[in-house]
Amino acid sequence: MKTLDAIKQRRSVKHYDENFSIPEADVEKLIEALVLSPTSYNIQNWRFVRVKDRALREQMKEAAWGQEQVSKASELFIFCADNNAWNDRPERYWANADQKTRDILLPMINSFYKGKEQTQRDEAMRSCGIAAQTLMIAAKSIGYDSCPMIGYNTEEVARLINLPTNHVIAMMVVIGKASIPAHPRSGQLHRDEILINDHF
Repeated sequence: MKTLDAIKQRRSVKHYDENFSIPEADVEKLIEALVLSPTSYNIQNWRFVRVKDRALREQMKEAAWGQEQVSKASELFIFCADNNAWNDRPERYWANADQKTRDILLPMINSFYKGKEQTQRDEAMRSCGIAAQTLMIAAKSIGYDSCPMIGYNTEEVARLINLPTNHVIAMMVVIGKASIPAHPRSGQLHRDEILINDHF
């Protein structure tokens, strides 16, 4: 499927065929696309928890207030981020760049993030949001449905996945085959209301 078609056809599907499993080769394709998502200074601050254990999926469902897609969809990914990624051996992020580029960018990373907890968190959320859209469009392009989710008890999910210190959870994304199609689009705002040229 072409990219623009995948964007147009992607919907937030709530009901999934629990007997369908995505072939592991397709999951690998999705992960390959996922890790190409852009991040600020290439710090790759996202961390993706693929929840495969069925018992854990049921616990996740309870933490998500009983939403069935958490347990019935083929795949569940929890999008987390390391707020300290900018300071975790940052030379890794530019290992294949020339020395001149590294000499410029590594000090810039430090000055941009050091001591700025809100910036670190904001960037975590931006990175996860971009990555989630990458995953959902990639899934649709090869025939799968998806749903981004924020409806869950964050503290309980963090406990269930043993979320490390300095990490945050941005969202969940489920992927699978719809058992019930999404409702028709409920209404798009007119672009005159949302597209501003030059200034408000």
